Amino acid sequence: MIRKNTSQIKVGVGVLVFKNDKVLLTKRKGSHGAGEYAFPGGHLEFGESFEDCARRECREEAGIEIKNIKFLRLLNLKKYSGKHYVDIGLTAEWKSGEPKILEPDKTEKRDWYDLNKLPKPMFKTIDSYKQALKTGKNFFDA
Repeated sequence: MIRKNTSQIKVGVGVLVFKNDKVLLTKRKGSHGAGEYAFPGGHLEFGESFEDCARRECREEAGIEIKNIKFLRLLNLKKYSGKHYVDIGLTAEWKSGEPKILEPDKTEKRDWYDLNKLPKPMFKTIDSYKQALKTGKNFFDA
């Protein structure tokens, strides 16, 4: 039996951005996952496409432009207490711009990392990105 709850499920879009065999990570602050490293991303806005959301979030958060945006995986994320997200994971290639911290209330640090040597602790979505890249699996329920 499914219990009804008045809380709203939110839709997040995350972007695994590649540049020269490295990926862009942000150390989060001020929200769930504070102190954890995550890929750029944010909430899908009403009427917005997944690609437009990915471009907007990368521009707003990091000041970069991306290209070749592709679907990677879908995650039903319930691991953060009191939060429930449908998280859409995309991949993209860096197009231009040097990453900056444009939202200092949400971001401590931003840099490029080797995908096989990521810093810790990682945001709860990251394992599913890595598994999707490795196996091709595209749906996760966590």
